[in-house]
Amino acid sequence: MRAALVLAGLLAATAASAAECRQEHAVYADRDGGYELAFEPVGSDAAVTTHHFKLKILASDTVLDGIVMPGDPARSNGMVMHDCPEGDSTGEEIAACTVWEGVIYALDGGDAALLPEEGKPAAETLLLSGFGSSLRYSKLWDEGKASAVPWDVFKRKGCKA
Repeated sequence: MRAALVLAGLLAATAASAAECRQEHAVYADRDGGYELAFEPVGSDAAVTTHHFKLKILASDTVLDGIVMPGDPARSNGMVMHDCPEGDSTGEEIAACTVWEGVIYALDGGDAALLPEEGKPAAETLLLSGFGSSLRYSKLWDEGKASAVPWDVFKRKGCKA
């Protein structure tokens, strides 16, 4: 009986901590476990972006930078970039280092929604529409930094402290 109570307490604590994960600390993985997407705090209320994240290609240890910007109409417009120049950049330079650009959807309860704001509970599942095919036809593929096409769906696998 005592073991059952301890197990029930652990399960409740795990469920509570999973529910408490905020979007800026959420970590996701694609279905095959080859890619990991980890959000991080933006760090400024004055930022043009609403979210920042890193996307790791686990087979090559390549790390891509991601941002989300609000759209009009309301959309979570995402970009994934690799080796972009620092500081002021031209549109042409940004285009050259952009691997994917599209809408990031939160898929919870079967509905597509905007990505939760920082400070809000993290989405369970994300859809980066067209990400896999964009990566497949990017220079990362040609350079051997990516060799498996990921699914466009990423499921939450954890939460960073």
